[in-house]
Amino acid sequence: MNTLRLILAASGLALLLPSVSFADVADGLDEMSPEERREYVQSLSEEDRQQLREQKRAEWQAMSDEERRAARDRYQRNRDKNRAAMRQNWENMSEEERAAARQQYKEREAQRREIWNNMSDEEKAVARERMQEQRGMNKGKRGKDKQGRGDPQRGQQ
Repeated sequence: MNTLRLILAASGLALLLPSVSFADVADGLDEMSPEERREYVQSLSEEDRQQLREQKRAEWQAMSDEERRAARDRYQRNRDKNRAAMRQNWENMSEEERAAARQQYKEREAQRREIWNNMSDEEKAVARERMQEQRGMNKGKRGKDKQGRGDPQRGQQ
């Protein structure tokens, strides 16, 4: 009987360990360099990537408004460094890798377009509202002297 309990306890812990270690790495993603983060995420299976996205989304939704604002500020401070790293990564790619990246981009855009075309008018209205709210949050970050992009007669886009 003790052996059975020991086996059940060990197998239960074995099932929990991958999720615990995954959570630890997910928490450490913010401390990784962009290259390390990219390599780590690319090494994950699609299911693990989805789990990571859901975990990050849940963390974001659990944040207070002040915490979200602080996270956005951190992102903005690191933006130039991250863009430079992405530019460097692009420049280091071979032509084949660039072609593959462009193809992936086109496929993602086609998926988004298909999803949009399959949405009902009500779903599109909700999505537009959400996009406008997101843009509204971003408008306050620009200086008053800076102009946004888009048609000035239609407002910001």
